[in-house]
Amino acid sequence: MSRVTDLERRYVMQCLDYGFETSKGSEFCTRLERAFADYHGMEFAISFMNGTCTMHAALEAAGVGPGDEVIVPPLTMSSTTFVVLQAHAVPVFADVDPDTFQIDPMSIRERVTERTKAIIPVALYGLSPDMDAIMQIAKEHDLIVIEDDAEAITNTYKGRKIGTVGHVSSFSFQSSKHLTAGEGGMILTNDEALANSIRRFNSLGYAGVGSRKGKITKTDIQDPAYSRHVSTGFNYRMPELCAAVALAQLERIDELVQRRIDVGNLFNEVTAQYQWFVSQKTPSNCTNSYWTFVAKLEHPDVSWHEFRDAFLANGGDGVYAAWKLSYMEPMFANGCPLTHPAYKGIYQKFGPGLCPNAEMVQPKLFQFKTNYWNWDDAEEQAQILRKTLSQFS
Repeated sequence: MSRVTDLERRYVMQCLDYGFETSKGSEFCTRLERAFADYHGMEFAISFMNGTCTMHAALEAAGVGPGDEVIVPPLTMSSTTFVVLQAHAVPVFADVDPDTFQIDPMSIRERVTERTKAIIPVALYGLSPDMDAIMQIAKEHDLIVIEDDAEAITNTYKGRKIGTVGHVSSFSFQSSKHLTAGEGGMILTNDEALANSIRRFNSLGYAGVGSRKGKITKTDIQDPAYSRHVSTGFNYRMPELCAAVALAQLERIDELVQRRIDVGNLFNEVTAQYQWFVSQKTPSNCTNSYWTFVAKLEHPDVSWHEFRDAFLANGGDGVYAAWKLSYMEPMFANGCPLTHPAYKGIYQKFGPGLCPNAEMVQPKLFQFKTNYWNWDDAEEQAQILRKTLSQFS
């Protein structure tokens, strides 16, 4: 199979053929949004230029601002934390489960204060967090839940598709993701008022856009007295070319995601007998879409770098480490965000000891590629991993 096919090329050429005429509106963005919403059984989908500004828009639309707290996991790409800073709010880090690597609802509950306004759980590596427990906490404290599903799609939580449980969900079409357009993002929600606010923030605060309309028309602006901007907003709209590619990828979603699942299962079979190389636990009430195959090195006599070097020496593809915990990044260590007035009275001290499970897990994680479009390559990498594991048995 191929990552990109004639379908993607055909849609791109259709987009180029109409020459981005404004009179045609955002044809591919509109088609993509409707198809994405329908696929997930949701009311509203709003396309974005990437899967980070999606969350920024959701926070702003929900009224999160200076002095408010947003609970996030430390073990993920730091963009989940950055969007909180962009909304001039305070990130509060909750610990993770040491087996699933997902944000821990018990830790979330411990972090809720009178200033908490939102929770952003991340579906890390293709697996859902415990969303029912998170939604219960949100209900008790009147919080908004924004799912960061950049690394997950099609997988399920208690029979429900990822992205359909929280108040808002955010997806990414960045180049490494299950579906890609090189860049791009999408928001899903069933809340029309929230969708209207998100769309306006996405599109310069235009009066003429809304939950199902992504672009103002000529008739809107053919009046010198027309008031365009009803609120502040950013230009976060997805380009038509990206939407054309993403639409084609969405139409191929089953085969594209299934390949990653098949590779993840293949690696699971190889590693199952090694108790010191522990793959991410997938609870029985969940499925995993394997953005990457992730395992935790628990060998008492082998370091992360020793195993990595042996894997590469045996012919393995590049293996990825987990991101440094967000609050351990230099920007926090140097006190950069704490200079903003919103941080007055902050109760968390960013540094070692804040999230013990995350600090224990992060240096032990190996992230292996699952996007092998040639199955022979996947099988070769699985055998290389098997050989490497056997060397340390």
